[in-house]
Amino acid sequence: MNKILFKEDLAPNIKKIVLEAPFVAKKASPGEFVVIIVDGQGERVPLTIVDSDKKKGTITLIFQEVGKTTYKLGKLKTGDAILNLLGPLGKAAEIKKIGTVVTVGGGVGIAEVYPLTRAFKEAGNSVISIIGARSKKLLILEQELRSVSNELFVTTDDGSYGREGFVSDVLEEVMASSKKPQLIYAVGPVVMMRVVSELSRPYKIKTLVSLNPVMVDATGMCGSCRVCVCGETKFGCVDGPEFDGHEIDFAELEKRLKLFSEQEKIAMEGLKIHAT
Repeated sequence: MNKILFKEDLAPNIKKIVLEAPFVAKKASPGEFVVIIVDGQGERVPLTIVDSDKKKGTITLIFQEVGKTTYKLGKLKTGDAILNLLGPLGKAAEIKKIGTVVTVGGGVGIAEVYPLTRAFKEAGNSVISIIGARSKKLLILEQELRSVSNELFVTTDDGSYGREGFVSDVLEEVMASSKKPQLIYAVGPVVMMRVVSELSRPYKIKTLVSLNPVMVDATGMCGSCRVCVCGETKFGCVDGPEFDGHEIDFAELEKRLKLFSEQEKIAMEGLKIHAT
């Protein structure tokens, strides 16, 4: 059992929790994730480690309520506990000084890009951050990212805050300027990561993305999280979650993410019926 020590609503359906997890906190690095099981009837859900405190023995998770399990997790309160937690999992991001790094976060992916931005900055890089959301009310961690970035650009689809448009619009301008980066790291919706990867390809700028494919055991045994990279099958849980965006078959990835959409719909409907 892992107790929730702190909980905060960051935006509609986006929550932040701090969990008591001393063994995970001791080993956690940027880019890694954990798998949680909320209760005895819960499924295994992967969530990126946003922050960790080795002294306090805690980890921070930020998630969006998009399915039955994340909805149930969002209903827990400070003092409640989740049944099981496994991690840290995946390969940690390779953090080193390379020059100028652009980190791009879309939606709840902003939470995942935050620890990477901080780590690249601490390694001595000049970091330009670009974050975007559908509207101002869905934007998260702006001040946190501003504090660890040399420059921060904010976009909203509807123009309610920052610049109207998409993160890809700003990225294209940055790549064409004198600030041309040595590395781009993008985390967010698949369509956003795909657009970012295609935009950077002509510039031959290394572009990394963090994938969140369907996972079951998250230890490389089930194969549910397989992705096609350079024509070869890789597993998101043990080979990733970080991959070269120029090598991913995004079309296949998008199809696989929809495999269980009908079951997810039924599960959510059942949860609503039970709640009433």
